[in-house]
Amino acid sequence: MKYYLFFLTCFSWAMSQQAQDTLQTTIDLKEVTVAALQATSDTPIAFTNLTKEELEERNLGVDMPILMNFLPGVVTTSDAGAGVGYTGIRVRGSDATRINVTINGIPYNDAESHGTFWVNLPDFSSSVDFAQLQRGVGTSTNGAGAFGASINLTTDSNSEKSYAILANSMGSFNTQKHTVKFSTGQIRDRFELAGRLSKIDSDGFIDRASSGLKSYFLQAVFQERKTKVKALAFGGFERTYQSWFGIDGATLETNRTYNPAGINYDDAGNVEGYYKDQVDNYNQDHYQIHWEQGINAYWSFALGLNYTYGRGYYQELNDLWHDQNVSLSGKTSAAYLMLPDKSATETENVTQKWLDNDFYVANLMTRFQKRKQTLHLGLSFSSYVGDHFGTLIWAQNAGGALPDHRFYENQGKKTDANVFAKLTHAIGTRWKLFADMQYRWVDYAVSGMQAGQIPINVDRHYGFFNPKGGLTYSINTNQQAYFSVAKANKEPNRTDFENGNPSAEELIDFELGWRVTQPMFQFSANAYFMDYTNQLVLTGAIDEVGAPIRTNSGSSYRTGMEFDLNWVLNTQWKWQSNMSLSTNKNRNFYFERNGELQALGDTNLSYSPTIVAASQLYFTPAADWSLSLLSKHVGKQYLGNIDALLSKLDAYSTQDIHIQHTLSPTWCDALHLQLLLNNILDVDYTSNGYFYTFDDTWSDPNAITTVEGVGYYPQTGFHFLAGMTLRF
Repeated sequence: MKYYLFFLTCFSWAMSQQAQDTLQTTIDLKEVTVAALQATSDTPIAFTNLTKEELEERNLGVDMPILMNFLPGVVTTSDAGAGVGYTGIRVRGSDATRINVTINGIPYNDAESHGTFWVNLPDFSSSVDFAQLQRGVGTSTNGAGAFGASINLTTDSNSEKSYAILANSMGSFNTQKHTVKFSTGQIRDRFELAGRLSKIDSDGFIDRASSGLKSYFLQAVFQERKTKVKALAFGGFERTYQSWFGIDGATLETNRTYNPAGINYDDAGNVEGYYKDQVDNYNQDHYQIHWEQGINAYWSFALGLNYTYGRGYYQELNDLWHDQNVSLSGKTSAAYLMLPDKSATETENVTQKWLDNDFYVANLMTRFQKRKQTLHLGLSFSSYVGDHFGTLIWAQNAGGALPDHRFYENQGKKTDANVFAKLTHAIGTRWKLFADMQYRWVDYAVSGMQAGQIPINVDRHYGFFNPKGGLTYSINTNQQAYFSVAKANKEPNRTDFENGNPSAEELIDFELGWRVTQPMFQFSANAYFMDYTNQLVLTGAIDEVGAPIRTNSGSSYRTGMEFDLNWVLNTQWKWQSNMSLSTNKNRNFYFERNGELQALGDTNLSYSPTIVAASQLYFTPAADWSLSLLSKHVGKQYLGNIDALLSKLDAYSTQDIHIQHTLSPTWCDALHLQLLLNNILDVDYTSNGYFYTFDDTWSDPNAITTVEGVGYYPQTGFHFLAGMTLRF
């Protein structure tokens, strides 16, 4: 009950403040949802903003994570090796399942896996107006809790003037991107219609790791003095050849582009070729309505509604010889396929594993703003239903199965609700108090059979109280210091339940920082200590679709320093750079090796490099020319949690060159040319991998021997992208 008193107190206080003042005659109608979720200079947390112009600088076909590669503490990965197709992002060592993502305040993380699959929204960055990366717990938001970072995306703002944009790019590995974008501008000062169509194709650096991507974006806006209504429809289709299996160390040395997906053997174990349709197919459509309303001089509110429909499958050949001699998965058995006729015990086959889901969201935000106080109240509710099922589409011996025979099916249901209140209050002229309280309810249930006739039955209910608070001190007009403490809780995801009986995790995040903001010079330094209980750490192992397997680690922590610099040296030179130094440890970690439980003490957390640094040096010799040198360094990291030498991933550094030139011909408003030369030193590096162990009990029946294994996802050497954008 005490949690609800805070929200009632905030509301009552704000109403009393309203009654004490006369109303102003004009309303400053900012987007309430954006203001409620994003941090400002008065918020005592670490964050970085990306404007539309900054996103457009390298938007030549790669996914959103790759465009955020040069932000503090960020490490990005690409299954296909060149930034197109399946990509990933980690912040402060936390992977995508622990990074909260919202689009216009609507949760984008998958409700069950907690992941973000940018491949389902190709070229979405072309429709993003503003992006903010908050590191650590951040401020209260909607959807799955932020345990490493949160990313808030705002789609295109309405344009007063009409325009048409044609953008085309091409590059290595037959990569091509074609985008058409338009806006009617404001019609009668009230209406605007805008849209985009995009198509991206790439063969990928890895063998057969092709991507065929399409997307759309349509937005209608109505705006008057106190009212704004936005209706959006956007989505995408992806068809990518599977490249999530990685390769072993020996293959990495001899054939970096090798891809084992779809391999087909004859009866003697000789490779006959590769199945051409070993692909992932998925459609995802989003429909949003946002109503922003100014009530009076102090109060405004926003209502957001969303429906997301996702459906698709991944298709695979289950080769008989490979299954019997290499993978030993049992996917060719009649029992696995639930064939009616069990006389044929094994058969080569092709299956599709489907996901068909519906996701509904309703958000309500209110804002009260006065001279010294800003109060945000938020309420969000979401409902998810996901059907998982497998179909047999071909078999050498179908065992009496009918076409589209289903060999497993289960359903996941999740409801997620939260309420929060955020108060910023000025104390005198130098101090600002920030208080943020959130309560979140989560119900998650799964029932049915998984592939291989493995039952799954989950029925969990969670209630999380997540308080946050801090102070910001203005040293002078150009400098601020801040301190904050935040608590966060997070439920396990579906994969966690499939692999055991996981516990919810808890985090207390301490942030201490200093910011300098001048017209030509911005600098920030931030120290953090993130103390976890039952952190769901990545074990290093992956499942059959490349999804990371996690486990509760007991007690662990992440601590470090982050430095971020933006310095305009003169009219021609600008330098942006950042560096993150960290220590990431499991406390008193135990591991069973060779049948005996061993105390390893403090070990390194997986996928957590101790240093991540980036630099962007810009040279502008003339107003229409720009040349930049982009550098990235990621220190060594472990792919597991037991400090095994085999699991160590080497440090790497890359250098890119970006050239831009803008022309103003008479037949269009602007002609913009870009050339992006990536990894100009042609460095062979690996940004991601996996690590696993298993107990060998058959080589020696009298002993248990723990065997270690590792896989790698190599990235491409030198490659390029060239683009041309016409604006009318």
